Amino acid sequence: MLGHPLQAQESRVPDTSRDLGPAPGLSIFLIVRNEAARLPRTLAALRGLADDVVVVDSGSTDATRGIAAAAGARVIERAFDGYGPQKRFAEDQCTGPWLLNLDADEVITPALAAEIRATLPGAAPGAYRVRILNVYPGDAAPRPLANDYDVVRLYHRGAGRYRDHPLFDRVETSGPVRRLRAPIHHFAFLTWHALVEKENRYSSYNAATTRRRSRAGLLLRFWVEFPLVTLKVLIVRRHIFGGWKGVAFAVTVGFARWLRIVKLLEAAATPPDIT
Repeated sequence: MLGHPLQAQESRVPDTSRDLGPAPGLSIFLIVRNEAARLPRTLAALRGLADDVVVVDSGSTDATRGIAAAAGARVIERAFDGYGPQKRFAEDQCTGPWLLNLDADEVITPALAAEIRATLPGAAPGAYRVRILNVYPGDAAPRPLANDYDVVRLYHRGAGRYRDHPLFDRVETSGPVRRLRAPIHHFAFLTWHALVEKENRYSSYNAATTRRRSRAGLLLRFWVEFPLVTLKVLIVRRHIFGGWKGVAFAVTVGFARWLRIVKLLEAAATPPDIT
């Protein structure tokens, strides 16, 4: 896993990519709802990278759709029916053979845009993993030695497709998987209050879409989920290098995963609706 020296190098890369023209055959798609606060930065970083940018909106009540349209994206409205199904729908709206998926709170770095432009011409159908690194509120870049997510985000439509799952939206691939060096910066939350609200909503959705588990297994996880997840985020994902913000993030995520177990226990104690 590449660490902070590469990130520092990327921060010095001049943003001249917009003058180079779009990457050949590339479509970019996003699924969004009420992302007016973060979407402008995401779309600004994409300017000039692709001729085809698709934004699938699921009922925004703020300025999200107008922001996307003003940036030149094709905006399509569709009711949300799960992360996987929504992203599969967005895939089908794209015109290019190569697909890049982003969330509205993710910002492609100039180094990654340049790497995509250099990679796609002549590339055989396949998929590429990309590092997604969290950025804390008030910070402009990830913490030193950041190690958050490493997932497939750039792929040929003949070699990959999002799985049809309401919660775990991962690309299922059928060809070679390579890795891009430069990262995506993930501005997952603008304030700590927003992080707590987001994790609470996500744990509720997670519990609601997870099939019923045995009560005994849930009770075992009840005792270990919080400390184990907190330690994993601190040590494995290296949030320990984020100072007090890293510790706050790890504890919040650990608590949210534990809260999911509490909600699953609550559901397990409720008789299923057979009507």
